[in-house]
Amino acid sequence: MLFSSISFIYYFLPIVFAIYFLVPYKFKNFILLIASLLFYFFGEPKYTFLLLLSTLVDYLHSLVIHKHRGTRKAKAALISSIAINLSILGFFKYYDFFIENINHLFHLNLLPLGLTLPIGISFFTFQTMSYTIDVYRNEAEIQRSPLGLATYISLFPQLIAGPIVRYKTVAKEINHRVHNFDLFAYGVKRFIIGLAKKVLIANQLGELSALSHTSGQPSVMFYWLGAVAFSLQIYFDFSGYSDMAIGLGRIFGFHFLENFNYPYISKSITEFWSRWHISLGAWFKDYVYIPLGGNRVGKLKWYRNILIVWFATGFWHGASWNYVLWGIYFGALLVLEKLVLSKRLIKSPALVQHAYVLFIIVISFVIFQNEDFSVMTMRLKGMFGLLDLPLASSESVYYFRSYAVVIAISLLAATPIPNRIIKNLEFNKSARLLSTIVEPVCYLLLLIVITGYLVDASFNPFLYFRF
Repeated sequence: MLFSSISFIYYFLPIVFAIYFLVPYKFKNFILLIASLLFYFFGEPKYTFLLLLSTLVDYLHSLVIHKHRGTRKAKAALISSIAINLSILGFFKYYDFFIENINHLFHLNLLPLGLTLPIGISFFTFQTMSYTIDVYRNEAEIQRSPLGLATYISLFPQLIAGPIVRYKTVAKEINHRVHNFDLFAYGVKRFIIGLAKKVLIANQLGELSALSHTSGQPSVMFYWLGAVAFSLQIYFDFSGYSDMAIGLGRIFGFHFLENFNYPYISKSITEFWSRWHISLGAWFKDYVYIPLGGNRVGKLKWYRNILIVWFATGFWHGASWNYVLWGIYFGALLVLEKLVLSKRLIKSPALVQHAYVLFIIVISFVIFQNEDFSVMTMRLKGMFGLLDLPLASSESVYYFRSYAVVIAISLLAATPIPNRIIKNLEFNKSARLLSTIVEPVCYLLLLIVITGYLVDASFNPFLYFRF
């Protein structure tokens, strides 16, 4: 079940809201857990047990860690928990990938299992591991209630595509959280904003990106148009989902951390990754990079740490070599920035810095989008005029004109400018008074427009749905 679906918005959510806010406080976690399991069951019925199994594994291991804190038994329990979680993730996500590569390398004929990837397994696996690690480090109190832990891990607002909510972030709110009108209103507005980003912007850009792959008149312009469209699509798709998750979390009394902070205004790749998928970057930093020694080691070990983290980051995204290449691509660029480029970038005009980042990002998403290396190579060659293609074609010009408005809106919406305008209006008393009347109407009209698109649309994917 997608957040951007009629069934979720007009059937699932109203029923869950009604029951959740009517029952006494002590039953709210139970209602959230049942709603979350049903939400997951509608999308992945045969793997719901996996979610419960993962929860049980970490619940039992955390009890051992807490009981034997500071001993070898606690460390053994932590290692066991991590090993089991990674084994589950590895089996379902990477087994067939490894079998295919072993067959190719050693000319064998081992049979892949043809496993379907459980929805959100990469996200909830990282969440369960964060719980046991935080408890082991004594950075969070143990959750003695199986219901409380199951609610945290399966919480449907962030279950299938994040943000990756670490246990210590919401530990107190699992059992003690506040509900009021202001939180509810903020949550609804944030959800509608995310829904608009997904349906009105990302979906339209996705259509343009798809058209560039099936063009009967390929050209340099169309390859670039498709690459830019996908780069914008994935941002609005994923940040829109994060907005919806944060909004829903706020409605239920949870304060999830931000996952995006206008990454396309960055002036370096280092800055970009402090603004893009923030929860994933923070997870790898706290649980992989720093334990390896971070940057407080010699140069060779630092290279090793960067390579491990970015290899893992790429591999986390999918069982395909293009994701690994994508991760190593960014790892290499971060090393280059640290050693060479940063000094030159600082001396360059801001426009040059922005252009550098956007160029790198657009190229990166060509790698990310295309699992087939021959297609990836062809599109990169096409973008740089190495395929003997025309600079432009009538088809590329037609689609550029057709999607010019949505491209312009997306470029503006990818900056803080609209938000700054709204905040400046809040300092004006007359504007603030008017907004109390106009704002709810605007959000309602926006929801009506979105609903119209959803009723009529046939193109409504979530790019991170299967990660």
